[in-house]
Amino acid sequence: MPEKKINRGYLTSSIGCRCPRCREGKLFQYSVSINLKKNMLMNKNCLVCGQPTEIEVGFYYGTSYVSYAMGVALSVTSLVAWWVIIGLSTDDNRFFYWLGFNSVLLILLQPWLMRISRSLWISWFVKYDPEWKDHQPEDVSERLNPDQAHNW
Repeated sequence: MPEKKINRGYLTSSIGCRCPRCREGKLFQYSVSINLKKNMLMNKNCLVCGQPTEIEVGFYYGTSYVSYAMGVALSVTSLVAWWVIIGLSTDDNRFFYWLGFNSVLLILLQPWLMRISRSLWISWFVKYDPEWKDHQPEDVSERLNPDQAHNW
């Protein structure tokens, strides 16, 4: 029986935290968790195609910008939804209720936002290779310093 090929698009694989090279392997070792240390543990290499997930020391520092942009977009979206559904007024406290709602929303979604920002970040540097079975992943060992790994 032939192997069934799963065809994931860029957005589906990024939001699903899949390897950007093969779009099949999972980037993270565990499911989403409140335990942030466990939540952010990534596989050293993709379990399917072997693509390294730590490209260089400090590679994921840039994810703070991605996470910030997603937080701002989410806040603007929730403000517009609040304005349309509930309304905003200077005569009462509805704006402050939205601030509270938005704060709780961002705190609850933080584990997902952190993961998705990492997934998006690596997808901008590692391109999809539909023929990944025929090509080896790029060797990044010279850019890694084991003494500095996870030193952030």
